[in-house]
Amino acid sequence: MEEQKQIEAIEEIVRRNLNIIGEDVNREGLKKTPRRVARSMLALTSGYNINPADILNSAKFAEDCNKMIMVKDIEFYSLCEHHILPFFGKAHIAYIPNGYIVGLSKLPRVVNVFSRRLQVQERLTLEICHCIQNTLNAKGVMVVLEAQHLCMQMRGVEKQGAITVTREYTGVFEEDASMRQEFLDMIKL
Repeated sequence: MEEQKQIEAIEEIVRRNLNIIGEDVNREGLKKTPRRVARSMLALTSGYNINPADILNSAKFAEDCNKMIMVKDIEFYSLCEHHILPFFGKAHIAYIPNGYIVGLSKLPRVVNVFSRRLQVQERLTLEICHCIQNTLNAKGVMVVLEAQHLCMQMRGVEKQGAITVTREYTGVFEEDASMRQEFLDMIKL
């Protein structure tokens, strides 16, 4: 569907929802809200239109390197698919090259692509890890996400201090507990 048609369709839904909860969509503060929400929703779900493997392949370099490469504290923001409320936090990624390295900025870009989809943190962790593993054919990949979920903080159980931690690993990280521990020590977890 063309972007303008998407915006118009979302706008109509937002108008209806505002009416259902008893709001006046014509009052000053809400007149442009349906359009703002529509544009926001398209921006926050823009990851569906991007192939993350293409990002990695665009800066993949042959290199004889076999030590852990890590990018940590990568901020991310996503939307929980259950409540369409934000969850956000930090991603930590390491991989052991197998003949190829990737431009360091590409790892945060992969995080952005997958986090700009309706998500659950568990699947987000898996998708990032397996995309890097499959695209780089790395000797191993490890991904840890730490996040706060507004669906848990603003509603439901209302636990503001809760942090959810998920992890996924492949290859040498799966086979060697000392490699996993080295990664965890480096991120202080």
